[in-house]
Amino acid sequence: MKVLGIDPGLRRLGWGLIDAQGSRLRHIANGVCESGEGSLADRLLSLHRQLTALFREHAPDQAAIEQTFVNKDAVGTLKLGQARGVALLVPAQFGLPIGEYAPNKVKKTVVGVGHADKRQVDHMVKMQLPGVEIAGPDAADALAIAICHAHYTKAPQATVRA
Repeated sequence: MKVLGIDPGLRRLGWGLIDAQGSRLRHIANGVCESGEGSLADRLLSLHRQLTALFREHAPDQAAIEQTFVNKDAVGTLKLGQARGVALLVPAQFGLPIGEYAPNKVKKTVVGVGHADKRQVDHMVKMQLPGVEIAGPDAADALAIAICHAHYTKAPQATVRA
C-alpha cells in the first residue's frame, strides 16, 4: 500500500510517500510544494497543480494529512486552513481514502512522545526509513504523517472515504 503523507502549509506544503507492507515500511519519495508569490488564489492553485501532478506520477493508494490546530494568529490559521482544503481536495478528486491525524498523535506514534520537537521527528523518520534523504522539516513531517497512517489503517475511525 502506497501512502502519501501531507503536511499542509501555504508557503511550503510537505509531502512524503512510503510503501507499507504489514509492519515493513519503505521510502519512495518526499519533497516540498512551494506556492510562490502572488495572490492567495494563485498560490492555492499552484499547490493544487503540484499535488495533482504528484498524485498522477506516484499513484498512491491512500493519503494522510495533519489536522490543523488553531493558534494566536487568526489570519494565519485561516490561510493554513485554505491550504489544507487544497490538500484534502486533491486526494478526494482521485477517490482515495484520507486519514486525518492530530499533530500530537503523529508525534506519539513516530517518536513515542506527543510533544516531540522537529529534530526528534526527523531522527525517528530516518530510523524507520533507513537511507532516506529528507527534503527538509516539512517533508520529514509529511513522512511522519504517512508512517502514522500506516500504523492506523486497520482502525476504522482513522480514515474517511473521499
